[in-house]
Order: sequence, then structure tokens, then C-alpha cells
Amino acid sequence: MTVGNTRHQARTLALQVLYESDVASHEVRDVLTRYMEDHSEPQRVRRYVERLITGIQNNLEDIDGRIADAAPAFPVEQLPAVDRNILRIAIYELTNEQDVPKKAAINEAVEIAKQFGGENSGKFVNGVLGTIANGLASSH
Repeated sequence: MTVGNTRHQARTLALQVLYESDVASHEVRDVLTRYMEDHSEPQRVRRYVERLITGIQNNLEDIDGRIADAAPAFPVEQLPAVDRNILRIAIYELTNEQDVPKKAAINEAVEIAKQFGGENSGKFVNGVLGTIANGLASSH
């Protein structure tokens, strides 16, 4: 399994965990534990899912602030749960995972948004992440 496939599987699983936690108000740790028990993912996938979930939880205020700054017309809490959590995963990767190419994180988020989100999710996610990535590039 390639690094890209590992990360794709991990992002998709992380989205499912975050989505359930978000819409059902279940504790994210409980959902993660259940998913890890219910799925027989390779160890590399499991480790990356846990890293994503933990990183997002530890940086949630910063991540949601970046979403709010990049898309001020769309309050974070009013975004569709799928879009909101795809953005959280990608923003965490853009700001914290140095070995994940920025373009790959954005492209993957757009593809996942097209797969799981609404009709305009891919465009919306692409726009928000493009704004954030441009801001990160100019701050370095």
C-alpha cells in the first residue's frame, strides 16, 4: 500500500469518525475507538487516522478560525457537516503535516468532498483551502 493510499483511507475514515461525532454529538474518542475495533485497517492507516483526529481535536479552535477567516459568509457551525470536517482534516494537514504536499492535501480534500458532499462541496472546499494555502505561503 502506497503512502497516498494509506493517507486516502485514513482521511476517509477520519471523516466518518468526525462526521458521526459532529452530527450525533458522540464523543470523538468513543467513535474513534469503535471504528478502530470495527474496521480491520492496516496499522499505518490506523496510526494516521489517530494522528489526524488527535491533531484536529487539539487544534480545533485554530482550524475553525481559519475556516471562518477564509469563508466569512459561511459560519462554521452552519456549514454542512461533511464539508466542515473535510476542511478540518485538510487544514490540519496543511498546517501541521510537513510531509504532506500542500497540493496533495487540497486535491484529496476536493475529491473526498465530491464523493461525500453536496453538489457544490468540491468547489467550496477548493476555494476555502486555496485561500488558506495562499495565506500560509505568504506568511512563510
